[in-house]
Amino acid sequence: MGALLTQDDSLLIEAVRDFARGDLIERDREWDRTETSCCTHLKVLYEMGLLGLRVPEAYGGLACPVVAYAHIIRELAACSASVAVTVAVHNMVALILHRFAGEETRSEVLPQLCQSGNLAAFAISEPNAGSDPGSAATRAERVDGGYRVSGSKFWVTNGVTGRWFVVLARTDNTGTSRDLSMLLLDANSDGVSRNMIKGKLGIRGSETAEMSLEDVFIPADRLLGQEGMGMRIGLSALDGGRIGIASQAVGIGQACHEEMVRYARQREQFGRPIADFQAVQWMIADTQSELMAAQQLIDKAAWLEQEGRDYTQAASMAKLYASEAANRIAYRAVQVHGGSGYVNEFRVEQLYRDARITTIYEGTSEVQRIVIGRGLRREG
Repeated sequence: MGALLTQDDSLLIEAVRDFARGDLIERDREWDRTETSCCTHLKVLYEMGLLGLRVPEAYGGLACPVVAYAHIIRELAACSASVAVTVAVHNMVALILHRFAGEETRSEVLPQLCQSGNLAAFAISEPNAGSDPGSAATRAERVDGGYRVSGSKFWVTNGVTGRWFVVLARTDNTGTSRDLSMLLLDANSDGVSRNMIKGKLGIRGSETAEMSLEDVFIPADRLLGQEGMGMRIGLSALDGGRIGIASQAVGIGQACHEEMVRYARQREQFGRPIADFQAVQWMIADTQSELMAAQQLIDKAAWLEQEGRDYTQAASMAKLYASEAANRIAYRAVQVHGGSGYVNEFRVEQLYRDARITTIYEGTSEVQRIVIGRGLRREG
């Protein structure tokens, strides 16, 4: 990794690691128990610059390189998967605006994303449009000066506290994905309502919301790219988002590994620590091997993005492997803890639940396999 990370990158990652391990673990346990939002803790994240990681320096951000960014998300996730995905989605929106917004919108909104009260969210999914975003039904009708948008969005991360929403909507009537456009919505606008989705299996500290848009006005200059580019923008954003979720998965796996090793050294059976038994050693060895393999896939995808090269297939490989590995690792962590791993007194119970979502959002494992397979077919 020395060739991919500068000294400044390493210092930033170390600072985030120290902060996360000292400040987030117990808070995250409380957010999980009470099912309350980690967004109550945003102020310190803004102060550290974590919500401006992918914002260019010209707009007040840190312009963090992609490889270093992925390692930062991992370090956050090792202590709070909820904080990690909150930060990752916000920075994904920042990147969308930098790439596709007009200069006036970039100059107005990107600096705000680095300031408290301006959390960003990505609103593509709908009750009947999940893995198939092309079936989105939200409509954007052209009116004088902009668009009137009506519809529903579902599974919106940062959806309650967020202010700036990238929204996928239909701007034409042909019934194809070419109708879809991407718009930047200020959730302070009239006609916007959102409600927290409760009862989640894991990442309970992350806000997940359903959102209703009723005749919401969005100015014409808040169109991202051009009309009809919605799917292209959304899919390009998901490529980068998948690097973030893969990093989140490795962070969860890393936490499981540390808990597993700690417990195996302390827990004694048959007169000695269970870490002395080959069955436990093999679970720990498999875990470490999978974590290193997943990190290499992430680093490769992040490096390709950083170099401006095609990274779609690499991002899907990283997300697929890392998320599936995190679930296997979480299973082992509970298994090593035995009955103790089945109660919430021990952190592995929560980590087991947190890991599960990583194979679902930003594209399920099945979708990743489709993306990888299509890429290989084209190459062939």
